[in-house]
Amino acid sequence: MSISPSPPPPPPPALRRARRPGAPALAPALDDTELAVAADALALGQWARVRTLLAETGADWDRRGHRLTVLAGCPGSAAWAGDWQLAEPDSGDAATLLALATVRRALRGRTTTGDAAAACATAARMLPDDPTPWLGALLLARRAGTPDERAYAFHQIRARHPDHHHAHHLMTAALAEDRPDGTCGPHHPAHGFAARAAARAPADSPLALLPVVAHAERYRVRARAGLEPPDPADSGHWSTRHAHAVLRAAFDWWLEWEGEGHPRGKLDVNFLAHATFHQGRLAEAATLFRRIGPHATRAPWSYGGRDAEGAFRAAREAALGPDHDRDDGPDDGRVAPG
Repeated sequence: MSISPSPPPPPPPALRRARRPGAPALAPALDDTELAVAADALALGQWARVRTLLAETGADWDRRGHRLTVLAGCPGSAAWAGDWQLAEPDSGDAATLLALATVRRALRGRTTTGDAAAACATAARMLPDDPTPWLGALLLARRAGTPDERAYAFHQIRARHPDHHHAHHLMTAALAEDRPDGTCGPHHPAHGFAARAAARAPADSPLALLPVVAHAERYRVRARAGLEPPDPADSGHWSTRHAHAVLRAAFDWWLEWEGEGHPRGKLDVNFLAHATFHQGRLAEAATLFRRIGPHATRAPWSYGGRDAEGAFRAAREAALGPDHDRDDGPDDGRVAPG
């Protein structure tokens, strides 16, 4: 990959699908209600609301990256971003949304990787300080590029935002796929990368939880290779000395910092709940499930080829008991695209 008006209309009604009472939302916006409203508007072609949202987001790079990747997954996002760019050709926000939407299309075989790389390059030139176009490049390289292209995109992101949350998760997942049959201990590249990132991050950074993410990613890879059972409850993956050490450190960090203000914080808590539950630490898992509320995430509950919603619900019920649903927070009913 080579990568050198008018006021907004009122919000549309939320897109909904009938779901069981108490079911986790699996909504990609997580707990960002403003993003959820903008995503619903974009699905109807109302990009003016997205323009306002991104202007308000400013240089909060983790939040901007989260919002743009979610918006890029909306139905018709590439077409609507193209309309926005035609109306406002100097808009870097429009170019970045189009870039991430084009990456998504390329990864689904609906356009070429060359088109996606070119769109990311255009956005990067328009917004040289923004790591988000490079996040698009990393998403592309993660699935369709070389290790050198992946490393280059990650380097460009870190040059702009050293503690970029999504980028570190992507690199951890990619490194976990090296040597599927290799060790699950601290000497595997994924574990080494996660440990270094956690050590160099500021004390309040949720990258402190990255070693737990690395452990889950190694389970995903090994289960796909047939080296671990598809149900993590049948695996000894979480019972090793290394697993106990990284989980203890991560949970202690969460008790002190929680990371509640982070836009992808619910994802981190899902990884932590998944690990504590499968390590048999049900009291700690129960605390984490209450903090998650309805904001379940596909990763890591889908790992092993499992149904994410079913796996999450079963674990939550085992930790909290069968009557927990009445204590859940409000559920907005939106379901992530499959």
